[in-house]
Amino acid sequence: MPWVVKKRGHREPWDRDKLLHGLRLACRKRPISEEQVTEAALSVERRVHTESEVTTRFVGEQVMEVLRGMDAVAYVRFASVYKAFESVEQFAEAIRASADGDGGAP
Repeated sequence: MPWVVKKRGHREPWDRDKLLHGLRLACRKRPISEEQVTEAALSVERRVHTESEVTTRFVGEQVMEVLRGMDAVAYVRFASVYKAFESVEQFAEAIRASADGDGGAP
């Protein structure tokens, strides 16, 4: 698995548990099984494993893409934390993006 380049520039090894934790939080109390969460994690890992190094931004975008196809609420939950929403308008844009499938949330 690749090294992950954090926002401040330091690198750390890929940590599947962090990915699963983020997915589980986004999917909490949604009609999504643990098997679906695991498959989502595998999907993200397949997208990043061919690289020797990935940015947290790239990983976050891959997670949002997978969640957008699974559950709109889980997508908006993850996007709101990942993109640090600060306004209701940003939530509304994320909801529109999940419905449109364009991923262009702020």
